[in-house]
Amino acid sequence: MKQKDVCEVNCFESEKAASIQEELAQTNTNGAAKIFKALSDDTRMKIAYALSLEKELCVCDVAQIVGATTATASHHLRLLRNMGLAKYRKEGKLVYYSLDDDHVRSLISIAITHHKEVEQRG
Repeated sequence: MKQKDVCEVNCFESEKAASIQEELAQTNTNGAAKIFKALSDDTRMKIAYALSLEKELCVCDVAQIVGATTATASHHLRLLRNMGLAKYRKEGKLVYYSLDDDHVRSLISIAITHHKEVEQRG
């Protein structure tokens, strides 16, 4: 059976392709891909979404919210921090996490909104 979602002839717009290739060569797409890889884990996405709903949460709250142990929550939060998606501060014996900035908050919000729209379209 022939696929209908591919071009039936091989052609391309050389100026457009060259311009985009140049932009891609100057952009660290691998770094951006790592952000999506970090968020591709359901638990980490839940944590990031929870952090987008609340300014900051302590590790114990995060563990309770996502139904994980504090060790597991801490592991995921550390990974999000190492990827530049979250930051933390220590207050006494508690550690509070928040999203790194509004770009991350927007990214999470857009992903959740988009998925809800896709679900509604069925």
